Amino acid sequence: MSMGAYDEDEHERREAKAAAVDTDFDDERTEYRGKLEYDSGESAEALLDQFKEMKSR
Repeated sequence: MSMGAYDEDEHERREAKAAAVDTDFDDERTEYRGKLEYDSGESAEALLDQFKEMKSR
């Protein structure tokens, strides 16, 4: 069989694999425990100015 030739068995194998539904995973939500912090102290304009300054170096 030459390169690129149609292989019906391979097509069927891939189609069956793609159609199979994987139900072997834990369906429970993961509970996050921790702390999230963010700093919104600088304005978008100040951040753009800082970026332009860094880029010009």
